[in-house]
Amino acid sequence: MCRKERKNMVEFIEKVKEIDKETLMYMTDADIEHIYNTTYFHLEEIAE
Repeated sequence: MCRKERKNMVEFIEKVKEIDKETLMYMTDADIEHIYNTTYFHLEEIAE
């Protein structure tokens, strides 16, 4: 994952899940991607 992609994911998670940036800083790329995917797909299901 590139830096820009991670940054965008972190910003999305911060806004939607209200997890602070410091906590997200110490997570691995895999952790960030997992939180992002589960949150995104959950919101997508709600929207349908």
